[in-house]
Amino acid sequence: MVKKVISKFREEFNRSTNTAIVAAFGFLIALSWKDLITKFVSKLSSYSPLQGQLVSTFIVTIISVLGIILATKIFSKKEVEEVKK
Repeated sequence: MVKKVISKFREEFNRSTNTAIVAAFGFLIALSWKDLITKFVSKLSSYSPLQGQLVSTFIVTIISVLGIILATKIFSKKEVEEVKK
């Protein structure tokens, strides 16, 4: 009984650690993209900084939403496959 609990704990711990690491790398990637998009939009709209920020925010939002949708679909498929096993 104790071995089963410890095994389950290790499995959940590893899963949570993996999720945290992936989230950290995802955050790093998002910051890199944000900088790139901000520089690109700044060059396109050098006349009005407010419009540049608005366009940059809009682009980052679209990319983020698409990433969330994609990640949700990928991970939900894996969870369904694990449940079937």
